[in-house]
Amino acid sequence: MGNLISTGFNSGSVDGELDSLAEDLRRLADMGVETVELGLTSIDLISGGRIIAERADRLAELVKQFPFRYTVHGLVSSNFMDPVTQPYQIAAAKALIEVCDRIDARVIVQHGGCLRADQIAERAGADEREREALVEVADFAKRYGVRVALENIFTTEPGQYRQTPAQVAETVKAVNHSNLVALIDFSHAYIESTYRGLDFREELRAMAPVTGHLHVHDSFGRPQGFYKGFHPQELTAMGLGDLHMPLGWGDIAWEEIFSELTFLPDTVLMMEIGLRHRNEQPASLERARRLIDINSGRQTLAAE
Repeated sequence: MGNLISTGFNSGSVDGELDSLAEDLRRLADMGVETVELGLTSIDLISGGRIIAERADRLAELVKQFPFRYTVHGLVSSNFMDPVTQPYQIAAAKALIEVCDRIDARVIVQHGGCLRADQIAERAGADEREREALVEVADFAKRYGVRVALENIFTTEPGQYRQTPAQVAETVKAVNHSNLVALIDFSHAYIESTYRGLDFREELRAMAPVTGHLHVHDSFGRPQGFYKGFHPQELTAMGLGDLHMPLGWGDIAWEEIFSELTFLPDTVLMMEIGLRHRNEQPASLERARRLIDINSGRQTLAAE
């Protein structure tokens, strides 16, 4: 226990430009945040797998104005199982890893893959295709001292092929690369466990030993299905889907979970709780710091 080193929030651009990112970074610095996960694909920074040099220069100048530890979220649409777009995704991931090195970010997030229901012919080789891509990207990342964090996602459409959290852990074990770790997204695991009838806590236990990065945000673990709320707040009102709520708004037993699990050394507890909940972020930051203390044994559940 005690391998959690920092916590903080994700941040990105709201318009593709760096100005809105800069504004949010100033706000997070004023809050006393230690670590920021940069959603770099919310910025026009990579074009056809190539770094746009002028924008990368501006990004580097911006981030060094703040004392943050940085991590980076890669392509949110990343899917190394897809045979058509995989080469372009790999090129983009490599470019982003070079940017990571330039801004001293030592973790890049890669989403676990999937196949659509109509991609029947591609299913037999899907897992191996993803593993081969992960080896290539992790080999590239090793040159720069960056860890690739493979995130568990949840089923998003009927008939989709998607790995369970435990299977994501098996992928990381099978690749067996020093620069590849698992990333537990707790809410994603909760939703997928509900959807598939799995034991949520057992899925977390399966992932933890190979996990080197965390995504933390609250939910009720209820699959959204085809239900569409008119306002995002309507889904929150019903507790449906991947809500990215402040800690305590859902029903995930955070203190119990963090008193039990042990992660890899140098793991960051990254909260994906964005601007919509800016007023609740300080309270979530305090609670996350308590979770780190609980995980390290510096604080007990009885003290809660």
